Amino acid sequence: MDKILEVCTVSTSGVIAAHEGGASRVELCSALEVGGVTPSPGLISQSRNAVPGITLHTLIRPRGGDFVYDGHEVEAMIQDIKMAVDNGADGVVIGALTRDGSIDMATCEKLVKAVPAGINITFHRAIDVCRDPFEALEQIISLGCNRILTSGHAVDALAGIPVITRLNQLAAGRIIILPGAGVGPENAARILALTGCHELHGSLRDPETGLTSSTIVNNTLNQMLSV
Repeated sequence: MDKILEVCTVSTSGVIAAHEGGASRVELCSALEVGGVTPSPGLISQSRNAVPGITLHTLIRPRGGDFVYDGHEVEAMIQDIKMAVDNGADGVVIGALTRDGSIDMATCEKLVKAVPAGINITFHRAIDVCRDPFEALEQIISLGCNRILTSGHAVDALAGIPVITRLNQLAAGRIIILPGAGVGPENAARILALTGCHELHGSLRDPETGLTSSTIVNNTLNQMLSV
């Protein structure tokens, strides 16, 4: 099975660096300091035009903080899904929880319904603060999502290997489990080898500049391909 590296980035230059490093997909967002929010139409469009060949997914999240949304925020996310697709996104990254930590099925169903046919859907790391990730797995599969981005209910993907592995086993090919958080060239091979997953997600930024590094992207991809 092909190994796929997804790079989370906040700029068009980051999308270009991810492509130059060999990544086949990016998740575009803004404000990573709060966990990421929906990027602007201009950023999506410019990134799409700059690298036509890369798969471009867009985070749909109206604000930082928790994942419990009111009706106004849900409507904003529905509009942002249309905006992202209209500006060239190949996929969207969504998620919502109820106050008791369960998957907010009513909200997620509305979001999924707003996604046009052929557009990929990832459920984001709201699963890592949900009440029961294994119950959530079945709910997310029932929504029709294509993949789940997760650190395995832990601070990072390395610490979350036991839960990620179990999620991947229970998914049994019905949905892609995408390990993310703290992923880099120093642990990419280990995470893939131990979990059985074939995709990884990371910001892969240069620690000095804070910018996406094509070298770190490439080194991570090479480690993935060694498994």
